Amino acid sequence: MDPRAALLGILFALMWSSAFASARIIVAEAPPLTSLSLRFLIAGALAVGIARAMGQSWHLPRAQARAVILFGLCQNALYLGLNFVALQRVEAGLAAIIASSMPLMVAALGWALRGQRISMLGLGGLLAGLAGTALILGTRLQGGADLPGIVMCIGGALALATATLTLTSAAPSGNLLMVVGLQMLVGAGALGLVAFAAEPMSLSGSAPYLLAMAYQILIPGLAATLIWFWLVERLGAVRAASFHFLNPFFGVAVGAALLDERVTPLDLLGVAVAAAGILLVQISRMRA
Repeated sequence: MDPRAALLGILFALMWSSAFASARIIVAEAPPLTSLSLRFLIAGALAVGIARAMGQSWHLPRAQARAVILFGLCQNALYLGLNFVALQRVEAGLAAIIASSMPLMVAALGWALRGQRISMLGLGGLLAGLAGTALILGTRLQGGADLPGIVMCIGGALALATATLTLTSAAPSGNLLMVVGLQMLVGAGALGLVAFAAEPMSLSGSAPYLLAMAYQILIPGLAATLIWFWLVERLGAVRAASFHFLNPFFGVAVGAALLDERVTPLDLLGVAVAAAGILLVQISRMRA
């Protein structure tokens, strides 16, 4: 792994983790699914427009078109939709920690559903990751954290893990920005239908809301996604996913710094154990 890839991987983890704190600002000001649908609509239209100007085609091979639809639904609609709704109830740091467990879920589902072998190192990492996450969840539940919100966060991470395990043809080849934009437009359409049926169609014009929306569109929405696909192309999906071990640290740190969320010594212990487990699981997958 060269220094450029390492630096971009760390930057990706920071961008990804910061999305939860900025999303919490958004859902405090306006309906979550309406706001998320609008975010995807703007970001997707920007990406597709720039991609067309660069000469990229939206006529995708059938396998890649299926990948775009599945990831648009699982990642953008289910994973982020559930997280946005949950962030009305749970802290940003806690949501980031649960979402960070996605690589652990992929390893566990691969073993349970596909019979994929897990080395002793991977098994130790899986147990450590689950133990660290359970420690954090236990302390937060005792402190009054909202159980339905936690369940929604877990459901979102499971949706993304299932899509990741099922699909291997999502990585674009020479059509990066177009694929990213189309995935976002799929998410915008699905979320827009649910929002129209379930939420009041109202948005906020406050400065915090507009700044958080602009940040979500440009940084976690476009920049982090483009960096992620670059990392996958450069390093491979398994090696690129190893940067997820930084997300529990960054998620808690950004929530504490931006939203003044409380962090206890037990939280820090759980974050360290969960991060170590994620890293060990990814190392074992790289060796395999």
